[in-house]
Amino acid sequence: MTIMRRAVLLALYGAGGMAAMFPAVVSAQTAGADKAPDAPVQTMTIVGSRRVNSSATETPLPVDFIAVNKAAEQGGQFDLAQTLANISPSFNSTRQTGADGADLVDSAALRGLGSDQTLVLVNGKRRHTVSLVNLFGARNRGNTGTDMNAIPVMAISNVQVLRDGAAAQYGSDAIAGVIDITLKKTLGCEATFGYSQYSAGDGKNYAPAAYCGVKIGQSGVLGITAEYTDRGRSNRADPGNPRTIGDTKVTGPTVYLNGEVPNGGTDKFYFTLGNQQRHASSAAWARGGIGSDDIPSRNSAAMYPNGFVPYINGDINDIYGTAGYRWSIGEWRADLSQTYGYNELKYNISNTLNASIANKDLLAGGKGISPSSFDAGGFSFSQATTNLDFSRFFDGFMQGVNVAFGGEYRRENYKIFAGEPGSYIDADGVGFGGNAGSQGFPGFQPGDRTDRSRSSVAAYLDIETDVTNRFKVQTAVRGEHYSDFGSTLTGKLAGSYKATDSVNLRGSLSTGFRAPSLQQVYFSSTFTDFISGVPMDVVLAPNGGAVANAAGIPKLKEEKSKNYTFGLTYKPNNAFSMTADLYRIDIADRIVLSGRFDATNYPALGATLSALGVGQAQFFVNSINTKTQGLDLTASHKTSLGAGKLTTYLGFNYSKTEVTKVQAPPSLQGYEDVLLSERERLFIEQGGPRMKGTLTFDYEQGPWSNEFKIIHYGSQTLGTFSGTAAGVPNAYYAPKTSADFAITYAFNDTTKLTVGGNNIFNVKPTRQDPNETDNGFYYDSVQFGLNGASYFVKLWKKF
Repeated sequence: MTIMRRAVLLALYGAGGMAAMFPAVVSAQTAGADKAPDAPVQTMTIVGSRRVNSSATETPLPVDFIAVNKAAEQGGQFDLAQTLANISPSFNSTRQTGADGADLVDSAALRGLGSDQTLVLVNGKRRHTVSLVNLFGARNRGNTGTDMNAIPVMAISNVQVLRDGAAAQYGSDAIAGVIDITLKKTLGCEATFGYSQYSAGDGKNYAPAAYCGVKIGQSGVLGITAEYTDRGRSNRADPGNPRTIGDTKVTGPTVYLNGEVPNGGTDKFYFTLGNQQRHASSAAWARGGIGSDDIPSRNSAAMYPNGFVPYINGDINDIYGTAGYRWSIGEWRADLSQTYGYNELKYNISNTLNASIANKDLLAGGKGISPSSFDAGGFSFSQATTNLDFSRFFDGFMQGVNVAFGGEYRRENYKIFAGEPGSYIDADGVGFGGNAGSQGFPGFQPGDRTDRSRSSVAAYLDIETDVTNRFKVQTAVRGEHYSDFGSTLTGKLAGSYKATDSVNLRGSLSTGFRAPSLQQVYFSSTFTDFISGVPMDVVLAPNGGAVANAAGIPKLKEEKSKNYTFGLTYKPNNAFSMTADLYRIDIADRIVLSGRFDATNYPALGATLSALGVGQAQFFVNSINTKTQGLDLTASHKTSLGAGKLTTYLGFNYSKTEVTKVQAPPSLQGYEDVLLSERERLFIEQGGPRMKGTLTFDYEQGPWSNEFKIIHYGSQTLGTFSGTAAGVPNAYYAPKTSADFAITYAFNDTTKLTVGGNNIFNVKPTRQDPNETDNGFYYDSVQFGLNGASYFVKLWKKF
């Protein structure tokens, strides 16, 4: 089996790695030893380095190289986010439930930080974030992020994870690290069909996918990937409970094109174009029937006498495209590219009603009927990025130096669309709290409409120097100017020293930043509630708007970070390798979503809001500093066992985030407990498990291969609604260990069949009081989720 057909993780200097599905670790040095003597030396672009002749053995930064071919061919996880979550200990992604729009898009993050503090690239080019802001019932609340599942696994050649701050190299969002997704452009065709379901019998998932690489002209290539997702809803609510607790229903196609056309020598034109049309449907909280303990004003006896579950449906349109040209200018390499990304999410709420419309109909002598579905509006985000980069390697200085510089221009736009009137109006004016708008998700109002843009321009200089054959130094500096908040300057210094033939030391110091997203600056949501019998707006107020200004909320600015990393790699022979990296990330002026301010928790501000017709308001504010410290550890061993080969891989991450300071703006000083409650602080500190470890055993013998994987998740402590101040303890989730198993039979080199299971022992999170959890169930979507065991079968065929 070739190296690129094996799923491997290459760590620095060939000293360690992580298997994507096979846990075998193959260093670049080992790979070279397997080639015929006359085979050409293969080079690749490594994230974190701009050396055109770079390889995974020539960068002083911790980079994980994950070839996902086997995950596509034989993996039991059918989307990218869950695939990576089961491979990389530092990567976390959990599916939400009962989280409004946040359960339509899986959020993902590195090292326990926010989903918008990890930069995602595709083929080395910046990928856009989603238009959604996680607000209710979600980890990473207040954050945007990148939709990893908009890219089909079948389209991917490898994923590189740079576990180090890289804002000085790549710009905003790279505080926690960088994920670079490299797409296939190889000749040949292959297809898979996967089916899975939970042991409970639901969540049926059909996943057909195909890839075909064809020639363009004499030496060009075009890779075409098509995938269709059909994932059914799951439900873990108790029998008789009207709620729906589980996976979102998802259907829709995805198509990606990726290719290049050489133009003599090393010059080439390259391009990528992808589109996903996804329809997702999640369940909101159930509304009780007439006579239940639920609020009667939220229902209609004529429509849902036994109660109902509103469904929040989202139509997602995601577009990504890049076109570029690489050419030589003497000994310099140049790269000019244009990238465009667009993400749109439009809401339709079904199996619902506007109770105020139903009540108005009843008061007029009707039966009390309302429409049962509404267009609730939505939002979109677009990003256009132009890059011009130059690079050259000089071999006459020390042992060689690579100089790279370039510039970037980026323009972004964010829009909010209003829903139809029935999705938000209070039709009866009677004064029942919570009966206005579509139940489950009130629509966006005309006053929430937004169409805002900004631009940024950046320049960078990146120098990598081989001081000696053993000592390497990398320096980078980047200046960036944003049209809406000003300028920032970041820098990075990294180095590595080969202490012995088997031990390599490495470390880095860097500063970084993350620009406030347009979604955080301009998101606006308004719904009407009745406070003491008076209709008042509950507002998530946009930054710079009338409500935020009246409350004294300052203009959002960038988050600033300082990153420190120190580690080593150890590779005594080709059978064993190990890496260990300590890190610390300090973030100042981190942006958070505040709690709701009103007349009860802040009388003076409440009076100001009341004069504007606002009963409660919350805001995005630069208001906390955090410190994140942790350890990444990998170890891999290969040996012969009987007539086969056994590869063992251990991956471990420990990451602890602490809020070190809450710095309220002058207008909110003294009310820090409302600005950041204990519950919200715990979401920031422990939104993901602080510890995660993966131990994988992979055994191959003849046509058979078997994989047994143990994934351990550390404890989490999350806040309750009542809070410890009211004598209610926080929700403690004990450490849990999950296990996956898969067995594959290769009929020949072109046909494989895999059967297996995930979380085969049906482990569940620690049971909690459902009245105090975020989603109203016995446990939140923590650690490995809440659905339990699942089983799958996958057929792979190469043509």
